[in-house]
This record gives sequence, structure tokens and C-alpha cells, in this order.
Amino acid sequence: MVTIAVTAEPADEPRVAVSPETVKKLAALGVQVKVESGAGARSRFSDEVLRAAGAEIAGSAAEALSGADILLRVRRPSAAEIAALKPGALVIAMLDPYGDKTALGALAASNAALFSMEFMPRITRAQSMDVLSSQANLAGYKAVVDAAAMFQQAMPMMMTAAGTVPAAKVFIMGAGVAGLQAIATARRLGAQVTATDVRPAAKEQVASLGAKFVAVEDEEFKQAQTAAGYAKPMSAEYQAKQAELVANHIKNQDIVITTALIPGRPAPRLITRAMVESMKPGAIIVDLAAERGGNCELTKPGEIVEVGGVRIYGPLNLAGDLAVNASSLYAKNLYAFLETLIDKKEKTLAVNWDDEIVKGTLVARGGAIVHPSLQGA
Repeated sequence: MVTIAVTAEPADEPRVAVSPETVKKLAALGVQVKVESGAGARSRFSDEVLRAAGAEIAGSAAEALSGADILLRVRRPSAAEIAALKPGALVIAMLDPYGDKTALGALAASNAALFSMEFMPRITRAQSMDVLSSQANLAGYKAVVDAAAMFQQAMPMMMTAAGTVPAAKVFIMGAGVAGLQAIATARRLGAQVTATDVRPAAKEQVASLGAKFVAVEDEEFKQAQTAAGYAKPMSAEYQAKQAELVANHIKNQDIVITTALIPGRPAPRLITRAMVESMKPGAIIVDLAAERGGNCELTKPGEIVEVGGVRIYGPLNLAGDLAVNASSLYAKNLYAFLETLIDKKEKTLAVNWDDEIVKGTLVARGGAIVHPSLQGA
């Protein structure tokens, strides 16, 4: 029988790696799930609910980990947690593969097979396993809701006998999963929405949600997307032209939400101090790239700062603020991945190391870092 361990996350991470739904599905596969007591509490998955779904509730992390074949986590586990697993066990989590590479190397040396869900290939077969999309979708929604609350003015246009309340102007920078959800949410709230992105494919997506697209559409712009669908770093010349366009646009906006990230790189700087200073008092910036240094020059990760009446919010885990939904979706992503690693007939681990999905997410095996993008790091 395959045994899966799930341990509690640190104080700043309310999400958990299983849900009652996925515990039931794993039990149906003949898998034993051991969950550390209290691990699901902040996602409103009580020990009782998880036990009723088929999980074994362990009194401590050590008890949950003892003899486990697989460790499921949201965040990167500690070396001590990995050491408590069976030799060669699988560790599946959002490992933050580009962060603290020394610590990642130490985890790799443990001989566990480390899988980073952030590296999930963007192929049709893996769509149900795409944690970046499931979590970014929630973050984009929450960014707009938080911005609307901070704005302290109405979002939709309102016609009243006493006069008209104008619609709030919302500008979304970066039209990936988070950005598109932010556009949709801002539109639902009645805002006047514009958006920008360096990827040509984004223009049609933005328009389909009823927002106006703002970008320098030159020849470089037409080539600004990788085969995997990510944004490419742009030339200094293009960045200057785009920055001028954005600077003229941003000064009239009430709310700006930035979502631009390039895997493995610091967040691109999109909003300068001068742009912030040109904005109206009362305007709000929500910077979803705060964990990677921020898209705004003045962002302070985890804080709200005020400059000339403009408030800049740098949240670190917006998806975690919606822990019930975020954990449910993340647990489903993990279950979809786990299904490919377990022989349903024999009820044993059966990892196909040549599978595109396995190769894409495998960070370390046999005591060494093996992922191509981390080689020599």
C-alpha cells in the first residue's frame, strides 16, 4: 500500500495539500493518507472531516511522515521532514525552485525525488495539474476585491437624482491567468477597465472580457511570446516606449493591479516612482509580483506604503487569503498528478520517469539536482 503524508504548513501559509474530496479519491485508489493533526484547520478542513473522508490523523508531523512513500506539501518542506520519509520517497510541493538554491541543494542531497509543481508543463494533458493557474486565478480575483475595499469609493457608475458617480478606472498590467481574472472581476464590479501585456495573444483575450488593450504594438511586440506561452524579456528600446505609453495612461487611473512575472527572473519593473507621483491621491496599486521584488519601484513586500496619497499594497499570498478555495483547487491539482504515479491495479507506486509530466516537474533525484533549468545553479 502506498502511504502519503501531509504535514502542517508554516504560520504564514494557511493552505493545505489535501481536501476531504481528494482524501476520498486517494482512499479509493487504495492509498493510505496520514495527515498531521490540525494541518487543514485554516482551510476549514477539520481533523474530523478529513478522518470521515478516510484519512488517518497523526498526532505529530513525525508520526505522519514515518514510513511514508510520498510527502505532499504546499510550501517547500524542511530537511528534517524529508529525512523522516522512506529512502527515495517522493516529495511533491510548490518548491520555489529558483529561491534559496543552497537550501534546495541540501534537500536534493537527501536522495528523495523532489517534484516542483511550478514546473508543470503547459500541455493539454497537464491542465488539471497546473497549480500556477489555479492559484493565480484566485489571486487575480482577490487583488481586485482588496483594491476595491482600499479605494473607498464606488466602482460602478451610478446615476442618481443628486448626480452621477463616475465608474472607477482600473488598469491591469499583465494579462496572464491572474490578470485576466482581475479584468473579469473589475468588469463585474462595474469599473472601466484597461489592460496591457507584452504578449500579442493577450490582446484578443483582454478584448473578449470587455477591456481595452493598451500596448506599443511594433514588430518586437509581435514576437514577444515563448513557445510555452510565457512573456519574453523585452529590449531596452521597447521597454522605454512601453514605459512612456504606460506613464501617460497611469496618471488617470484609480486602481492599478500588476501581475507581470517571468519564471526564474526578478519581477520586471513596470511602475516607477515618477509614475506613482503622477497618480491622483486616493489611487491604489496592488502589486502581485511583490514576492519577486515587485513590478512597482516603491513596493514593500507584505506591506501597504503611501506615497503622495497613493497606496501601494504588496501582498505575499493572496491565494492563501482564500484558503478554502485555494486548498481545494491545489489538492485537486496534486491528485491529478498523483493518479499518473500510482498503479491502480497493483496499488503501488509506478513512476514512469520518461513521462513528459514527470520529467518536466522532477527537480532532484538520486541526491542531485536534475532539472535542466536548474543545472549549474
